[in-house]
Amino acid sequence: MTSYKVLDVNDDLPIRTKGAVHSGKVRSVYWLTDEDSARLISEKGYQVPKGTELAIMVISDRISAFDCIWQGENGLNGVPGKGIALNSVASHWFKLFDKAGLAGNHIVDIPHPYVWIVRKASTVKVEAIARQYITGSMWRDYAKGTRNFCGIDLPEGLTANQKLDNVLITPSTKGIITGVAEIPEVDDVNITRENITNNLSVFNFKSEDDVAKYEQLLVEGFKLISEELAKLDQIFVDTKFEFGYVEDVDGSDKLIYIDEVGTPDSSRIWDGQAYRDGKIIENSKEGFRQLLINNVPDSDVLLNKDRMDEREQLAKDYTLPESVMLEVSDTYVGIASKIIGQEITIPSDPRSEVIAILDTEYGLIKQG
Repeated sequence: MTSYKVLDVNDDLPIRTKGAVHSGKVRSVYWLTDEDSARLISEKGYQVPKGTELAIMVISDRISAFDCIWQGENGLNGVPGKGIALNSVASHWFKLFDKAGLAGNHIVDIPHPYVWIVRKASTVKVEAIARQYITGSMWRDYAKGTRNFCGIDLPEGLTANQKLDNVLITPSTKGIITGVAEIPEVDDVNITRENITNNLSVFNFKSEDDVAKYEQLLVEGFKLISEELAKLDQIFVDTKFEFGYVEDVDGSDKLIYIDEVGTPDSSRIWDGQAYRDGKIIENSKEGFRQLLINNVPDSDVLLNKDRMDEREQLAKDYTLPESVMLEVSDTYVGIASKIIGQEITIPSDPRSEVIAILDTEYGLIKQG
């Protein structure tokens, strides 16, 4: 029996909120009451305008892949330390972005390694994807003959996992975009820069200048992370950033980074020495995807979008060996410890710790 307690359920904490808890694949968001937001801004001295809405964002140890959540045996329904690994890496990069004079982000406080206090942002409906290597879905499409990606033409003769001359920006939709003839009404479809600039308000951009601004912040952030990872002999292959608008203290709108950046969930990270030896060692979620493909009875269920019902059923019924969950834990905790420069400690009971801190230091837990 495993000795680990993972934080697999994160949307039922007794936090005082206004409205329902919003639960995503990995993070849950608790919007605080206006009174609690105002009190914390005053008590903690957060540098945000009065009246800013705050939320508690709690990360879980759940692991999703192929749009499904996966479980392990012995009740290990998450990857030990995964939540801390992701939060630690993202907040590490955010600090370096601040130092480098890039845009700010949505985090106003970090009460516990599993918890961020964030400010409300108006989300840009673009998954901002940057790629430095041709791999994954891009390589599969290229191998089938596709040469134009998101309005960018690639040359003939590229090989799998080859480094590209420039960082490519290949955006996709965040959520379902409706009412634009050339964009299918499904989540996560590739789009061009022109699709965005022709439909600024649909994508929630305030100006064409801000489209150029997000591209600049994406490329500059990518380069910073890439250079830092190179010092650890790790390769930053591709990544996804998200952006949103917040109100600045002076009342103006400001484009910032939101969600997470440069984590093993949102990025591909390869081992440098292995790459030079002609091998790919994944230090990111891609390793887990490959494990799934090699472990499930019929891998086509995972890869074929037309078999989504079967895939969801498989994810419900299938239990991964504990050894697989612990192997994935080693990958996440290992790369995160390298990036932040110190060993990540996995808490013995994250749920109890989170509740205790939010109660004693923030006064946010419902009594009784």
